[in-house]
Amino acid sequence: MEIAVAFFADFPPLPVIAAARIAGVPLSTDPSLPPGSAPVFRFDSGLKLQGTNTLLRYIGRVASIPNFYGQDVLESGQIDEWLDYAPVFLSGSEFEVACIHVDGYLTLRTFLVGYSLSIADIAVWSGLAGTGQRWESLRKSKKYQNLVRWFNSIALEYGHALNEVTAAYVGKRGLGKSAAKPTGVVSGSNPDLKGKETNGPVVSKANAAGFEVDLPGAKVGEVCLRFAPEPSGYLHIGHSKAALLNQYFAQRYQGRLIIRFDDTNPSKENNEFVENLLKDIETLGIKYNAVTYTSDYFPRLMKMAENLILKGKAYVDDTPREQMQKERMDGIESKCRNNTVDENLALWKEMIAGSERGMQCCLRGKLDMQDPNKSLRDPVYYRYNPDPHHRIGSKYKVYPTYDFACPFVDSIEGVTHALRSSEYHDRNAQYLQILEDMGLRKVQIYEFSRLNMVYTLLSKRKLLWFVQNGKVEGWDDPRFPTVQGIVRRGLKIEALIQFILQQGASKNLNLMEWDKLWTINKKIIDPICPRHTAVLEENRVVLLLMDGPEKPFVRIIPRHKKFEDAGTKATTYTKRIWIDHADALSITEGEEVTLMDWGNAIIKEIKKENSKITHLIGVLHLEGSVKTTKLKLTWLPEMDELIHLSLVEFDHLIKKKKLEEGEDFLDNLNPCTRRETAAFGDSNMRNLKRGEILQIERKGYYRCDVPFLRPSKPIVLFAIPDGAKVRLECRDYGSGQVSHSSEAVTDKLGYYTIITADDHQEEICEVVLLDSPRDDCKEIPADHRDRARVLLTSNNGMSSDQRNVNPIGYLKDVPLPKCGPMLQRYALFTDDDIN
Repeated sequence: MEIAVAFFADFPPLPVIAAARIAGVPLSTDPSLPPGSAPVFRFDSGLKLQGTNTLLRYIGRVASIPNFYGQDVLESGQIDEWLDYAPVFLSGSEFEVACIHVDGYLTLRTFLVGYSLSIADIAVWSGLAGTGQRWESLRKSKKYQNLVRWFNSIALEYGHALNEVTAAYVGKRGLGKSAAKPTGVVSGSNPDLKGKETNGPVVSKANAAGFEVDLPGAKVGEVCLRFAPEPSGYLHIGHSKAALLNQYFAQRYQGRLIIRFDDTNPSKENNEFVENLLKDIETLGIKYNAVTYTSDYFPRLMKMAENLILKGKAYVDDTPREQMQKERMDGIESKCRNNTVDENLALWKEMIAGSERGMQCCLRGKLDMQDPNKSLRDPVYYRYNPDPHHRIGSKYKVYPTYDFACPFVDSIEGVTHALRSSEYHDRNAQYLQILEDMGLRKVQIYEFSRLNMVYTLLSKRKLLWFVQNGKVEGWDDPRFPTVQGIVRRGLKIEALIQFILQQGASKNLNLMEWDKLWTINKKIIDPICPRHTAVLEENRVVLLLMDGPEKPFVRIIPRHKKFEDAGTKATTYTKRIWIDHADALSITEGEEVTLMDWGNAIIKEIKKENSKITHLIGVLHLEGSVKTTKLKLTWLPEMDELIHLSLVEFDHLIKKKKLEEGEDFLDNLNPCTRRETAAFGDSNMRNLKRGEILQIERKGYYRCDVPFLRPSKPIVLFAIPDGAKVRLECRDYGSGQVSHSSEAVTDKLGYYTIITADDHQEEICEVVLLDSPRDDCKEIPADHRDRARVLLTSNNGMSSDQRNVNPIGYLKDVPLPKCGPMLQRYALFTDDDIN
């Protein structure tokens, strides 16, 4: 079907043309309509469609791009609202107001609707681009960071289509030349952006992508939430979900967000944790209205405790802890439960004074010792603690429990909705009962599921053990699930936010895989991170190019061929170059290979001593086609200016995917969680900055942790997970019982390392492919091509008590021709298997 789009020449329908180019819908253009005309689709059948939004909806429906017009009716409605809104950018007086609105809306989003590009994104993007220099000047500033991030990511991902359209209709360089002011009327209207209440809240202009839920009983402008971490550790990935969910609701209902430090246990808390929690909250981009501390309310909490004693709703108990726990489990009332008010007040004063008698006591609520919900069986309200408080020193000897302090402070601070993870479900009744006994305003509870990750401990007590016992460098160790730890490993905060938004506000408990998070991260870093080259130091091989340059010469080439802003690098070309030993092993004499960023070469000779390759001899064949070669090799010039590198890979701290109830994490520690490999890098890497993310071509993505200081000290690069995931599993021959299980992620070449500390010679050990990011390995086969059997003995690996796992590898969906003969040679497959 042929389609022609007709429009007034001074006012081209930029979003329509851009959407058609991206969606692959062929259009011919006819800029012949008179001023004031809306754009028209003319079909060869004689039918017509008119109006920018109508044409966009048509493209959205016929496009092969998934969800281009939404995945359901609700998303389509959200997209329609954005289509109506987009023309506001062409109104001079409303331009910056619109920028402010959309910038705020995009705080936690990658796309305007859902999780993929839609015609809503194209409409708004084109509206900005169509203003030419006005948007360009703002784009270069730091004024609207979320809006600029979104705009740039679309421009980068779909630049092939958008640059062509903007060059033709906006300016020569794609963007920059101001578009003509519209003289016609664009269909659509500017909706009221303020939320309104009908039978329930209808807030913002569309339900937000991500959490997609309502807060029960919430009214726009009247919502107050709090994020209340205990300052006993750093913020981890589980806290991040709670923090972002609180911010989401606060923004959606135009309410307030309080950051409150629940500092009721001086034994575990300090100012370092407070400072770093605030730092992590800022890293997540959380916007809040106030910072408070539970300790601000200690005097009022103590007064409330005394009032409850006077009302007979609390009592002082000197029952030993273990006995008290047993009595609560069995529903047995304490011998102190019926003490008189005077007896309780006297003991309360002993507790406050920190006397020897008071040290033996705690204050308990008098609720219901027979309630099936054990959290209601007279919980502890106050306990003795002699440790000084990090804010108020040694003023107090007794401190409130979280269960007592939290509902009190929530109500006093005006919190309308308390977001609590579902692990607190049984204690919600306790929370509400305590509020009732205190005679305070009710707070609505909203439950959400805690975010749990495989092979991961989120308990701050357990994480503290690793820090105190020197198993990690600190709370920002790349093996830790803390925000600082995963960022140090190379995760972009935008990826973390996307990942958490995709989990939604579900109340179902879930155990998430790390590879999903790292896959999102790869999509963010790959289009923009610079490319560099490294060769592993061990067994590296010289390739002598007989007709190579007699004198070294330098070329300036892009650090990223598709992202100009990554800058340039200087590449030196020499007659003698280094290549990786693994690459040398894969080459045959007479084979033509491609030297990346140079051209083709033919390997004439492979020199060996004692079956070990010493060097290669080849000649350049620069007129050869890179499309015909199977091997594309990275290389480095043989020169003194190469940079020493330490490539660091990490593994999980525990070796079990999920610890069962009561299982000790100390029995499941991973014995080897850090591996360093020495390498040489190109001389440009001396300019890397700490925190910079790069790709070492054919090896993977890395984050610079220690930049260049001096020639003798290596740059330290942390590997960012992005490859296929594999699992080593060893089973007993007879019983089939699993004796060992551990996982790893491959690098760019498919290499990985799993290190075990024991022999498994009498067991069956296999390495299995679990997941692959490669398009030609997406479908994991079920015919044993997904696994490789390995021998794991003291003679197979390093000369130490550790063993390296080195299976042959896996076959692609369509194996290379030479795979079959090689597998037959090693008697791993029969002719029938290969065929």
